[in-house]
Amino acid sequence: MELKLGNENFQRAASCYIRMEVFVLERGIPLAEEFDDLDTTDRYYAVIYDGDLPVATGRIFIEDEKTIRPTRIATLKEYRKQNLGAKIMTAIEDYGIANGYVRSLVHAEQTAVGFYQKLGYTICSDIYYEDGVACQSLEKNL
Repeated sequence: MELKLGNENFQRAASCYIRMEVFVLERGIPLAEEFDDLDTTDRYYAVIYDGDLPVATGRIFIEDEKTIRPTRIATLKEYRKQNLGAKIMTAIEDYGIANGYVRSLVHAEQTAVGFYQKLGYTICSDIYYEDGVACQSLEKNL
């Protein structure tokens, strides 16, 4: 498997393919909510490929001059439990460090809070709701 990080059209297309499978078809999130105005042509995506098949992804959002925010972390169902999400997060954090960011912030669904805590993130908010789903914010110094 190979991890690629970039803002090329094929990277965005690969990321959108995974997000369509995971968030829209599997989880039932409406298309308009999943594919938002943050999917711009200059946005960076981390994608893990199994050959030519994109299997895991994450989108990079710049929160402010010091903070990077990994978003839309997803892995195809048949590729879960292989540590691919952690590899995506590491790639995004490494991108942040290389570009001068000192903090990473995630908005996580309650079911994913433990995943981020295992990666060194700490809870920094009360529970709130995004699109009807219970979430919490977590942060990590890079």
